Order: sequence, then structure tokens, then C-alpha cells
Amino acid sequence: MLGGDASGWDVAQLFAGLDRFTSIALAVSGGADSLALMVLVERWQRAVAGTATIRVYSVDHGLRPEAAKEAAGVVEFARSMGFEARVLRWRGPRPKRGVQAAARTARYKLMGEAMAEDGAEVLLTGHHGGDQAETILMRAAH
Repeated sequence: MLGGDASGWDVAQLFAGLDRFTSIALAVSGGADSLALMVLVERWQRAVAGTATIRVYSVDHGLRPEAAKEAAGVVEFARSMGFEARVLRWRGPRPKRGVQAAARTARYKLMGEAMAEDGAEVLLTGHHGGDQAETILMRAAH
């Protein structure tokens, strides 16, 4: 996916096929992987003169005191790139066990509902190899 140098991502190839959508949602946590996704989508839109509306969703699970500030920072950054953005909040009781799994389920439920409200046709997520390795290890541990 890299072009001739480390800064030359071929974003047209990376996001080939997305130009058929008019509304694209991004799941952005504020981590390096999802922020990189947002930057690459912004480059892609400029490179292909994209007309799709980009909507960024950042979920505040309410599990850490700093989460609200992080989600607000994602929204601010997304808006500075010209994207629509909003914080989605997980409300209600939390389970005593399996909080991470419940948070993941809630996150995708919230984003699915937001997509339906906003007319977003596809959701993009960014994950790096470490995320995948962590998922495999977590599943193996269960």
C-alpha cells in the first residue's frame, strides 16, 4: 500500500470502492490506529475529489474519567478536517463481569443506531496488528 516513500500511501487503492457511497462513517476512538484511518480518509477524499459525507463517531463508554475529554478531542479534530462528528455515550447499568465485551457490544449498537439516523451506508474501523494479536490472546484466554 505504500508508494515510493514512507509518506506516499496510495489512498485511491487503499479505499477503492468507497466512492460508490454517499455517506461513510468512521469509528474513531482516539487511538493511533483510528486517528490514522481518519487522516487517510481525509487524504483519500482530497485525492479522488470525493463527495461523500464523512461522519465520525467517537464513543464515550463512561468507564474512565478522561474518556469524555478524549472523545471531545476526536470530534474537534474531525471537524477541523471538515467531517461531521459527534460523541456517542453509553448510558445505563454496567455488568459486574465482562465489561469490555459489553462495551464493545454497546459501541457497535450505538454506532449502528447513529448510522441509521444519519443515513451512513458503511462503517470503517482502524485496527493495527497489535489489536488483532490482543484479540486472539483474549479469545484464547477465555
